[in-house]
Amino acid sequence: MTDVAHMKWWGWGVEGVGFHHEDKPAFAPFVKKAVGLDVSAPPAAVDDFSTVDVPASRLPGDALTALTAIVGAGYALTDDLERVVHTYGKSIRDLLRLRAHLLPRVPDVILYPADEAQVALIVEWAVANDAVLIPFGGGSNISGSLEPPVAEERVVASVDMGRLRKVVDIDEYSGLATVQAGVLGPDLEEQLGARGWTMGHYPDSFTHSSLGGWIATRSSGMQSDKYGDIAEITKGLRVVQPNGTLVIRPIPNSSTGPSVREAILGSEGRLGIITEATVQVHRVPERREVIGYLFKDWESALVAMHDISTSDAAPSITRVSDARETGFSFATRKASTGISSKVTAGLMAVLEKRGWDLDEICLSFIGYEGAPSHVARQKSMVGSVVRKHGAVTLGKGPGALYDQKKFDTPYLRDFLLDRGAAADVSETAAPWSKLLPLYRNVRKAADDAYAQLGTEGWIMCHLSHSEHSGACLYFTFAFVHDGVDPIAQYDVVKSAIQSAFIASGGTLSHHHAVGTEHSPWLEADISAGGVALVQGMFAAVDPGKNLNPGKIVAAD
Repeated sequence: MTDVAHMKWWGWGVEGVGFHHEDKPAFAPFVKKAVGLDVSAPPAAVDDFSTVDVPASRLPGDALTALTAIVGAGYALTDDLERVVHTYGKSIRDLLRLRAHLLPRVPDVILYPADEAQVALIVEWAVANDAVLIPFGGGSNISGSLEPPVAEERVVASVDMGRLRKVVDIDEYSGLATVQAGVLGPDLEEQLGARGWTMGHYPDSFTHSSLGGWIATRSSGMQSDKYGDIAEITKGLRVVQPNGTLVIRPIPNSSTGPSVREAILGSEGRLGIITEATVQVHRVPERREVIGYLFKDWESALVAMHDISTSDAAPSITRVSDARETGFSFATRKASTGISSKVTAGLMAVLEKRGWDLDEICLSFIGYEGAPSHVARQKSMVGSVVRKHGAVTLGKGPGALYDQKKFDTPYLRDFLLDRGAAADVSETAAPWSKLLPLYRNVRKAADDAYAQLGTEGWIMCHLSHSEHSGACLYFTFAFVHDGVDPIAQYDVVKSAIQSAFIASGGTLSHHHAVGTEHSPWLEADISAGGVALVQGMFAAVDPGKNLNPGKIVAAD
C-alpha cells in the first residue's frame, strides 16, 4: 500500500466515522414522518471485503513490469482492495453496487505517478499499448466519471494523482499559487494557510476531493459567491495529452480565440490528465462570520436572495433552505436543555403570534469575510435587504453550527443505506425568473415518481450559490427502496428530477459534472451542435479513445 489515503471501499469517508442519531431526539420521528423509516431498527451489516468476488486483473505480467519501471516499486498495484476502491465514485448508484458486490469491470492496475514526467510516460505507454486511463483524485465523484466501461476489453489503468500534492510556488504580488493537481482540499488549505493564503474553495466533498478533480468537473464551493467557482479560480494549467503536454499560462484574461482553458474545465480526463494548476488565492480574511436568518416562507426567501445578488452587497455565502430542508436541519440538532432551547422556543412562539406558519419557515446562512469594517458594512447592507422581506436574524450561533457540520452530510447516506433507504442529490442552475417554477416542477416530478413506485419519498432543496442572473438549486431526495432492485427504483426518481430540470429551463448540473449519470440529458442542455463540438474535441485530442472513454457524451 502507498501513503495515499482513501475513503472506505463501501461508503463515504473514513472507517470509524459515521452519522449517529441517538443524541438527536427529533431525528427519528422526522424520518418516520418523511419516508416511513424506523431508524431504530438494527442496521444491516456491511460485508467483510474478503467476501467480495473481484474479477481478476487483465494486466499482462510484462505490462506490470513496464509500468513499475515508470512509477517505481510499490506504485503499480493490482491487489483487489486497491482496484475496488478505484472502480466507482460515491454516488448512491455506486454505493448500492459496491454493497451488492456488482463489479462487472474494475481497473486492472492502479498507478501512482510521482510527477508529471511519470504521467507523460504512462500516457505514452497507454497509447502505444491501446490501454485505457482513468484519472483519479479523491474518489468523491457522484456522476459516474470514474467507472470503467462495462464492455471495455482493453487494459484499464486508474491513475491516482495522490502523490502530486504540493503547493509548488506562490506569486504573492499577483495572488497566484501553482499547485500539483492531486492535493486534497484540507492539505491544500493547510499549505496555503501556513503562508497566510487561502483559495476559498469549499465544496461539500472538500475533505475527500482534489484540486484536479475540482477542475475536471467544474466544481463550485460553499463560498463561490466571493471567490468564484473553480472555473473562475483556475488561471493556468498543465495537462498531459497523447501528443504532448498542454500548457496554459496564468494570464488574467485573453482573447486568443476559443478558450482552451475553458475546454479543459469539466473535461473529466477526456482531454488529458491535469498535473498542475495555477489558481487565484487570497489573503486569509481578518474576520469571518456566518449569520443565520429565518424567512417566513420559501417565496420571500428566494426574492431576498435575488435582491442581495443585485445589490451592492458582496457576501461570501448566500444559502437558504426550503421548509422541508429547514425541518431536516432542526431534526439533526442535538438535544438542548439550557438557555438556548428556551430562547428557540420563545422565538417560535413570537413568530407564531406574528402569523408565521412554523411548517413553512426557511433557514438561511449568509457569510461575510474581510476586515472588521468591511464585514460590518456587508452585514448592514444584507440586513437591510432581508428585513425588507420580513426575515429574522438569528445571530452567529447557527452559523457556527453550520460551519461545524457542513462536510458531514454525506455520512447520512451510509446511515440510511444501512437501513434500507436510498438518498442522493441532484442540483441545477437557472435564471432567477425561472427558479420558483422550476422548484415546484421538480417537487411534483419527484412526488409523481414516488407514487409510480408506490413508496414514500422525500425531496428537499436549498439555494446554494447566487449569481447576478440566477442561482443554483440543490435538491436532496430519499425513499425506502424495495430491496429487490433499488437501482431501478433510483433511476425512476433520478430521471424524473433531471428531466424536470431541463423542461423547466435549468441545466443538467451546476457543479457535479456529467460523467455517465447525466449524459442522457446533454443534448437537451447544450443542443446537438454542442454535443458535436464536444465529440470533435475528444476525437482530435484522443483518437484512440484511451482517455476515460464513455464519459460526458453518451454516444461513446
